[in-house]
Amino acid sequence: MESWGVVAASLAGGLVLLAIGGEFVVRGAVGVARKFGISELMIGLTLVGFGTSSPELAASINAALAGSPGIAVGNVVGSNISNVLLIFAIVAIIRPIPVDSKALQRDGWVMLAATAAFIAVAVVLGEVSRFTGAVFLAALIGYVLLAYAMERRKPPVAQMHAAEAQQHSPAPSPLWQSAAFAIAGLVMLVFGADLLVGGAQTIARAAGLSETIIGLTIVALGTSLPELVTSVMAALKGRSDVAFGGIIGSNIYNILGIIGITALVQPIAVPADLLARDWAALYVATLLVLLHANTGGKVNRYEGAFLLLHYAGYCWLLLA
Repeated sequence: MESWGVVAASLAGGLVLLAIGGEFVVRGAVGVARKFGISELMIGLTLVGFGTSSPELAASINAALAGSPGIAVGNVVGSNISNVLLIFAIVAIIRPIPVDSKALQRDGWVMLAATAAFIAVAVVLGEVSRFTGAVFLAALIGYVLLAYAMERRKPPVAQMHAAEAQQHSPAPSPLWQSAAFAIAGLVMLVFGADLLVGGAQTIARAAGLSETIIGLTIVALGTSLPELVTSVMAALKGRSDVAFGGIIGSNIYNILGIIGITALVQPIAVPADLLARDWAALYVATLLVLLHANTGGKVNRYEGAFLLLHYAGYCWLLLA
């Protein structure tokens, strides 16, 4: 077996490449989109959402092709849990998060519906087929088109999504530099995902843990780094509302986009050791963030701390 130093270096290198590659992809794609006159609203709704979820996509596709469904599915489940109970909680503790009721009514319910559909497919069917992946991806495209049409008529909500694009500025100005950034980011994502999945598989075997547990924890936290950095920076700049939109959007993209595309590339068998505990944590986390967002028009520091305690409890259950 490889030495622990080599495994740790592989894991750390994969995480770094995924984090940097994801940001490069977003900045490059935003730069290209602006050169072609695409609106900030559309950039915020599409490129930023896909870009910040690109580490999850790279890791899940790599894991599915490598025959590691525990990492492929666990990565998405764990990322969505950590987005809400860890990243959202940290942002609320830094600065209370104002919630736009119109964005919550649409995006919040779409997130809840996508989560429920994913759990139902996984538990009832036991796999995500290519057909299901196509349905998920079609639902995501429908959501984006609907959101764009609605937000062109609602400036306050549209401004929030446009501000998500501004969080990834400045993008390289010349078109060729923006394209080079995006291509370099994609290369980093491919190599980073390979290193991360390989290191995670080795750790799981050596530590006697299942690949699913590794996917729910180490891989999920690593691929969520772009959301963490973007959300914390937005909160520090006084734009915690952008963090809310980004995290909700990321959870929608992770299920409908990442699972959808991964299943189209390689159908995914849901691992047997992804237990009711994990599905319950995913659904409860989604309900909690919607519940807190519906009270008082914002998520305050106490509610953020409450969510963080839930994440600590979930991790304890996983590793106990």
